[in-house]
Amino acid sequence: MAKIKEIERTPNPDAMRFVLAEPLTNGTTRSFENAAEAEGDELASALFAVDNVINVYYVDKYITVTQDGKAVWSELLRKLAPPIREAEAATHEEDDTDVHMSKEVQGSDDPRLKEITRMLDEQVRPYLLADGGGLKVLGLESNRLKVHYQGACGTCPTATTGTLYAIESMVKRIDPEIQVVSV
Repeated sequence: MAKIKEIERTPNPDAMRFVLAEPLTNGTTRSFENAAEAEGDELASALFAVDNVINVYYVDKYITVTQDGKAVWSELLRKLAPPIREAEAATHEEDDTDVHMSKEVQGSDDPRLKEITRMLDEQVRPYLLADGGGLKVLGLESNRLKVHYQGACGTCPTATTGTLYAIESMVKRIDPEIQVVSV
């Protein structure tokens, strides 16, 4: 059973991050944007069963839950705590290779994508995770890099402005012609 160690606010006022005493996963990230996507995942399905939950993102000792902005956090937290406490740590988990990059990106031989992915893994994703979210690279078409924010970052105003600008600045060091768009 997962023990909640702390509950932290994120830069997104509609998302909270639960810090657990023991890991739920061993490095495998899970990201769900609706109840249908969460089908088959016991924890995410239980969290989506709580009214107002619109996103569930978790990895290791962190679970981020995003609400639709219509609930009062003090009341919502009381409803979210039981399914989190009842969650079992994964004993055998399959890695979701699609969580950080699309199959198109995984199959690409474009050296720019390989360098961008490495840079994101080292310089961006750890900071997004600290704020309760992540980033998926969807593809590079001509000079347009499509990314999708996950977890708390998905509906955060800071992600779609400041963070996106910072990512684009880093990517331009790899190729000055690349433009980054969030979808």
